[in-house]
Amino acid sequence: MAKLEDGEDVVLYEVRDGVALITWNRPERSNAWSPDMERRYFDLLRLADRSSDVRAIVVTGAGRNFCPGMDTQLLEDSSNGSRHNDPEAREPQTMPTTILKPLIAAIHGACAGTGLIQACMADVRFADADSRITAAFPRRGIMTEHGLAVLLPALIGWASAVDVLLSGRVISGAEAAALGLVKLSEPGSALTDALAYAQDLADNCSPQAMAVTKQQLWRELRRPLEESRLEALTLWRTLREHVDFKEGVASFMERRSPVFAPIGEADLRRIRELWADAATEKRKFSLPHDEV
Repeated sequence: MAKLEDGEDVVLYEVRDGVALITWNRPERSNAWSPDMERRYFDLLRLADRSSDVRAIVVTGAGRNFCPGMDTQLLEDSSNGSRHNDPEAREPQTMPTTILKPLIAAIHGACAGTGLIQACMADVRFADADSRITAAFPRRGIMTEHGLAVLLPALIGWASAVDVLLSGRVISGAEAAALGLVKLSEPGSALTDALAYAQDLADNCSPQAMAVTKQQLWRELRRPLEESRLEALTLWRTLREHVDFKEGVASFMERRSPVFAPIGEADLRRIRELWADAATEKRKFSLPHDEV
């Protein structure tokens, strides 16, 4: 079991009346994403999936934030070259889509980067009206990761997804609800609303029917989602070496506006070659999640 330095669990788990509540528990780091948190979360999802006393799952974050993305220390280490963890060695961020029980995210405070990715991997999302949601990637000098380029357009439509992903701007929970990304809650009420929703599913919906329905919804989407995830791995290996990634992370850490270099003809040629390489490279990967 992954532990924090003071002995508390990185992710908490409890079951009440057929609903499993999973809580990311790094409040002193605003629930910033870490390898230990990722492993523990995915393990607990599998535990809930195989537990007969669980019919629905709610995920949220302890303290003031849902998850602001990758831990800034890990992000800084990656940008300066001191840490190059192989993304292929990690379990796919799409893992929650393979869970057969309904997964509901309760979003409050900051939800960015990996936090947004994991919120989108849930089946239903509730968000406080004043929560702050952003993809952030282009403002850190990196491309959209983990299949979100496929998943977000499926959730909110092409035009809205282009805006959110290209700009990396912060949107409120209220705007996210208007886009169709989340169900709107009053400030401080997302968890209460998500638990009530999950309880209704647990009390009134057939577990078998929900499991089959989830597979109906995810089955066709999972194929292009997995292709997008694998393609992003190849793109990441190159873009993490580019000066824009280092500048994007440095400006974020220093709380200043980034100064990105203009894109020239050589850069455009490199991007076209990179894209062709990514399309070729992804064919070498085996898809870990076949049809269920």
